[in-house]
Amino acid sequence: MDIKDLKFDNGLITAIAQDYKTGEVLMVAFMDREALDKTISTKRAFYWSRSRRKLWKKGETSGHEQIVHDILIDCDADAVLLKVEQIGGACHTGYRSCFYRTIEGEVIGEKLFEPDDVYKK
Repeated sequence: MDIKDLKFDNGLITAIAQDYKTGEVLMVAFMDREALDKTISTKRAFYWSRSRRKLWKKGETSGHEQIVHDILIDCDADAVLLKVEQIGGACHTGYRSCFYRTIEGEVIGEKLFEPDDVYKK
């Protein structure tokens, strides 16, 4: 398997970030080829922001970066799993994981920071 064999849909591939020690799923995002190449070469997570339409390094504003320990590819070659060491919170809302609520809306995750303190405009 080579990066050229991955199946990018409209130039993007689904990327799941998982804590490399606990297995906790931290977030789901998208990568283009450049983001994946930079992630591989720097061992820091880079993603493609669909809303901002640009490449971004996780933690470039907050300092809450992801150190990449391993990258796995799913059986269909249309998703990647990043096993990361998360520095600070993974979620822009201040939680450790983006998956901090149940389907009923109960907050079960750990809040690590206040977004207004980190993302000053």
